[in-house]
Amino acid sequence: MGQSEQSVSNDTQQQEQQAPTGYDFVVVANRLAVNRVTLSDGSTGWQRSPGGLVTALAPIMAASEGAWVGWHGAPDETLTPFDHEGMHLHPVPLSSEEVEDYYEGFSNGTLWPLYHDVIARPDFHRHWFEAYRRVNQRFAEAAAKVAGQGATVWVQDYQLQLVPQMLRDLRPDVKIGFFNHIPFPPPGLFAQLPWRHSVLRGLLGADLIGFQRESDARNFQRAVRHRLGHYIRSDKIYVLLEEPSETSSQMKGFNVDPSRGTAPRQLSAPGEGTYRIAEAKAFPISIDTDKIVELAAREDIIERARQIREDLGNPETVFLGVDRLDYTKGIRHRMKAYEELLQDGELTVGQACLVQIASPSREGVESYQQLRDEIELAVGRINGEFDSMAHTAIRYLHHSYPVEEMVALYLAADVMLVTALRDGMNLVAKEYVAARADGTGVLVLSEFTGAADQLRQALLINPHDIDELKAAMVKAAHIDPQDATRRMRSLRRQVVSHNVNRWARDFLDRLATL
Repeated sequence: MGQSEQSVSNDTQQQEQQAPTGYDFVVVANRLAVNRVTLSDGSTGWQRSPGGLVTALAPIMAASEGAWVGWHGAPDETLTPFDHEGMHLHPVPLSSEEVEDYYEGFSNGTLWPLYHDVIARPDFHRHWFEAYRRVNQRFAEAAAKVAGQGATVWVQDYQLQLVPQMLRDLRPDVKIGFFNHIPFPPPGLFAQLPWRHSVLRGLLGADLIGFQRESDARNFQRAVRHRLGHYIRSDKIYVLLEEPSETSSQMKGFNVDPSRGTAPRQLSAPGEGTYRIAEAKAFPISIDTDKIVELAAREDIIERARQIREDLGNPETVFLGVDRLDYTKGIRHRMKAYEELLQDGELTVGQACLVQIASPSREGVESYQQLRDEIELAVGRINGEFDSMAHTAIRYLHHSYPVEEMVALYLAADVMLVTALRDGMNLVAKEYVAARADGTGVLVLSEFTGAADQLRQALLINPHDIDELKAAMVKAAHIDPQDATRRMRSLRRQVVSHNVNRWARDFLDRLATL
């Protein structure tokens, strides 16, 4: 059996290994921790997902006999629970209609643009929210079924914001954490959501609600205070469970009606009644630093990086962008800045080259198809005007690549361009820093990413300001080597000491104290 086959196992074998219920640690996420793959003999099996979340939580689940609840990725199919590489997996079925309405609709057509500062216009459809509520209930019921007495349940991300309170209603004995991997919008934007009260109440079912940035946690707290009137002190939210008999009808109204209750009285102190405390604070996520560092030191990957530069014609400066093809990533802004630098003569083809990786994303959604067309037209126009026989201005690659190739690209690039218009964290920035063990390389980083709070020695820019972005790109291309090394070493100290394992440990340790 080849190496690729050793890391996967056959569907039939997996389904025969039924996991018992009653786990002490349960992760609830939109997707399971595995992907279905096709083996060389034509059969299907499962392979562990490569993401940082799975990497961080797999050892914890193995040590605590944990279970992972999530959708397995195929609609209109029901699977029984199975085990894979020490993880007990409990698939939640979704119909094609639910994928369209719950996932593509409410999660990515309503919440994603709203939570990313309305860079694209969100759509509000009642049947989308009804599907979202129905699917969240199914996830909550699945988690309630597998969680042992007094278990810890960690719910992940914006697709499942109603699950914490639904789970608390079903299993008040369990401890519930929630982590929001994307930004949480300012109250003025969040107020546009017709189901804002339902979402806030859903999240407040958790004992600990984690966010990427302090500003996200503050936005959530302000929305809770303004919309629900809960008293908040030092990240602690006092959630009213039972009101005293003399409580006003107005206060009762907002507690009874989850979406259309009258405006709540603003509380200056907990006062009378029965309360439960939920805590909302920042826990910035990170990467599997050790893996990136190990790959960056491999001779074959170092040689691949050298070959990449040679294939590009050995330019003096290789700029690199690595993004999902998404309107939040600012790909058009960086291409506009690069094009103007070529037009102004501040950069020339041959002396500089931009490599843009744009991995496919939500290709069935019209707005994403339009974005792809716009970017590919821009690439064609720029290359048509500035390419020479020996050199290309932009090497555009609409593919996903394995982590080994990505690390080779990080090593080949002199400048990493992260120009997101809004991003919860942006782990690519941290991966680039982790790969630069020799202290070389420059990170140009949008101040609207969560990573900007931690990576202060990057060249921080406002990606909406094209002139500022251009100036940062020119500075990065001609930076004094000592200044570049000083900055990169400071960045690496931060990334190496705050890896994804520390993130998971910090969150779960805090949850355990509540």
